[in-house]
Amino acid sequence: MSSSLSNLTGDIDRLSDGRIYGKVRAIQGMLVEIGGVQAFLSVGDRCTLIGRRDERVACEVVGFRDDRALAMPFGALDGIGLGSAVEVGESNSVAYPSEAWLGRVINAFGEPLDGKGPIDRGGVGYPVKRAAPPAHARGRVDGKIDLGVKSLNAFVTCCRGQRMGVFSASGVGKSILMSMLARYSQADVIVIGLVGERGREVKEFVEEDLGAEGLARSVLVVATSDESPLMRRQAAYMTMTVAEYFRDQGRDVLCLMDSVTRFAMAQREIGLSAGEPPASKGYTPTVFAELPKLLERAGPGTGEGTITAMFAVLVEGDDHNEPISDAVRGIVDGHIVLDRAIAQRNRYPAINILRSVSRTMPDCNTEDQNTLINHARSLMVTYEDMAELIRLGAYRSGSDAAVDEAIHYHESLESFLAQGKNEAYTLDQSYDLLASIFGEQSS
Repeated sequence: MSSSLSNLTGDIDRLSDGRIYGKVRAIQGMLVEIGGVQAFLSVGDRCTLIGRRDERVACEVVGFRDDRALAMPFGALDGIGLGSAVEVGESNSVAYPSEAWLGRVINAFGEPLDGKGPIDRGGVGYPVKRAAPPAHARGRVDGKIDLGVKSLNAFVTCCRGQRMGVFSASGVGKSILMSMLARYSQADVIVIGLVGERGREVKEFVEEDLGAEGLARSVLVVATSDESPLMRRQAAYMTMTVAEYFRDQGRDVLCLMDSVTRFAMAQREIGLSAGEPPASKGYTPTVFAELPKLLERAGPGTGEGTITAMFAVLVEGDDHNEPISDAVRGIVDGHIVLDRAIAQRNRYPAINILRSVSRTMPDCNTEDQNTLINHARSLMVTYEDMAELIRLGAYRSGSDAAVDEAIHYHESLESFLAQGKNEAYTLDQSYDLLASIFGEQSS
């Protein structure tokens, strides 16, 4: 049976016996007020607006006001007017992932965007919005994951099932770092969510940054910046749903989401349209309620599989204490900070090692590895403290042995932290290279 016929058969099986219709009573901006069917709807339910020329626009119920359901569309409202019919749809959005999704680029509904034809659907439905596994039933974060980036492998070591935030302002190399993680990490499956991404960068990311080899073990979920806030939010949920499917198959999944900030912005637009009061920097209370629900879905499952997650956070105005950065930092298991000053020195990836933290360190390392890393970090701290005096020539060699040692190893450590986007290093290679700077053997 062809994939098209198989998908059609599944759709027919999932059809309901009857249909319920209401009418559009008012439209204000992107908010549609629906009357006559409020008793059949609840927040999160789907419905379809039917225009006068049979245009069909999918919507989601985001609230209620004066005995009317408030809905937001997933697309443009062209052709929809007062009195347009509204068909009540499914109560829960469900995806049907399968192995056939590997190597494909899909939208927020799980529909193909890559022109490779229809995608086979799995037999088990996964709710797109679902709760994280119970805390007491989840496995523990355990066992290092090789990220392929030597500075992260050595100084910000991550374990399988760990959740990390990648904090970066625009133009500091966040997308390049994410593409390196996608290509070189030793995970079984890569699930990438491009939420609110620039449209021109999607094909570039797939063909150049990810490549054919990386795409073969990946699933890309894409919602560009010109799509509705519901589509952008849905893309983040769909990313986690696909990752959960492969985790439940016993796989070690690396989930990359770029970016959580755009998910929060989409939720803010939805909340403001529904009448929520703006709170911190215009973000509504729902934003801070939805963030932990999304981020907690990553991590170990109740079985063998894990989701190791890298959530990119687009820092506004280089302010790492703005509301979304603050909220995400309090939820995840560590953070990787990209620094504009380092990027301006042309050292990539522009990771500020001294401001980056992994909460599984130092417990995941051997004693010798911790000694090596602590020695290198102490030299970086010493140099950073004296950097201004050294640049001005105010420091006199021989004044302090620790500073002299930091100056001696500075260039070698900077060279270690730099890595081209086409280079990859294993965990062992990362430790060996760092040890070789000091003429030591790693173990």
